[in-house]
Amino acid sequence: MGHLRSAGRWARGLVALTVTAASTLAAITAVAGPAAAGQLKPAITAGKPKLGDVCTSADLGTRHPIIKSADVAPTVTHFKGWYVTEGSTGNQSVNTNTTETISVSVGLNGTVQGSFAVETLGSVGASLGLNVQVNYTSTSSTSTSVTWNFRTPGYYGLYKGTKKVTGTYGSLNCNRVQQGDGSWALKWTEGPDSGSYTTFTTLEEGAVRCEDKVPANSIMAKAQGLLDCGSPAATAKQPAGPVPSAKADRAKHDADNAAKAAKSVKATQAAKPAPRAALNCQSGVYRIHVPGKPLNWSAPLLANDGIRLRESNWTSAHLDNWRLCNVTERNGVIEASLWNWGNGGCATIPADIANREQAYLTTATCAEDDLQRFYFYRDVPGSSKIGLQNKYTGSMLGHDRYADGELIRQYSSGRQDGTGTYTLTAV
Repeated sequence: MGHLRSAGRWARGLVALTVTAASTLAAITAVAGPAAAGQLKPAITAGKPKLGDVCTSADLGTRHPIIKSADVAPTVTHFKGWYVTEGSTGNQSVNTNTTETISVSVGLNGTVQGSFAVETLGSVGASLGLNVQVNYTSTSSTSTSVTWNFRTPGYYGLYKGTKKVTGTYGSLNCNRVQQGDGSWALKWTEGPDSGSYTTFTTLEEGAVRCEDKVPANSIMAKAQGLLDCGSPAATAKQPAGPVPSAKADRAKHDADNAAKAAKSVKATQAAKPAPRAALNCQSGVYRIHVPGKPLNWSAPLLANDGIRLRESNWTSAHLDNWRLCNVTERNGVIEASLWNWGNGGCATIPADIANREQAYLTTATCAEDDLQRFYFYRDVPGSSKIGLQNKYTGSMLGHDRYADGELIRQYSSGRQDGTGTYTLTAV
């Protein structure tokens, strides 16, 4: 007979997600994985855009997530094989070993930053019909105990586990679209940026034996698979206490090796210097204005400062003049680097704060680096209004308030009040 219970202390902080909208989910099914894959289902949320909906120029600087795939895999995070003899039944506390640590993350940053990440995970939960973690947390990476009432002697697997949810997402961005009659309109389209996410459901803990009949593709079944039920340890009479488990030890060994490999790759990537880039810039020179206002983007005078809103010609150094360089276009979305005439640097999000919501925009030596690449979303022809998105972080650019000296910053979902919409004005 199998046993399980929900670890109540882990349930705290989970968001009970109501059925929400997401247009494109109706026709998408989850990607099959090693365990049971989650079935994405359509959801409806008032006020959330869907692919093909009409948008306005105020939406040029905003974005919303779309869930492209999801995989739900029952996962054992802690395990211990335990032999119970006659006379040793009753309540016992057993220390389990970590077999896998799951951390909640969205995108490249290994964490959950900003409203876009929370909205992404909320959409995942609503689409799968699961309560998932929507804020940064992780399962325990250290040994934890399971207290259990053993009623009969036997060979048990004590475990803690959860449903690990992974997948990919894209984004909806407002951009101009040419219609069948040749006219233009602003609509929500799928943007070029995408990424992956990881989250998990409520943790369970329990005990299971080799002879128990358990549901397929369940957390309990995963734990039973770690018991080495065909081994001599499972059938021989043993003293009460821990039983060696080759599968559990191997799972922990594999998890440790994967973590070490990921750390090594990250260290190697961090050690590579950014190459110097030879830019191919267009001849046009532009100011990036706040629509209908006199303030525009101006590069910093000091290396440790950021790009700020300033009045045109506040200096004679052309710090408010920009060129578009290494320009490409795909599906109506321009990708370019922004080179500043005044200081010769390229607009960038500083690498050491790129994972932060509201990280400021600055300039640096031009390099072939996605932190220096930006997507431009445009209004219909005849309008110079644009929205800008950093290619590496996926965040939209905007400002907190309209004021001289205000920094330009990144916002994961953009500025919903329209302050992420600018005009690209030829000088």
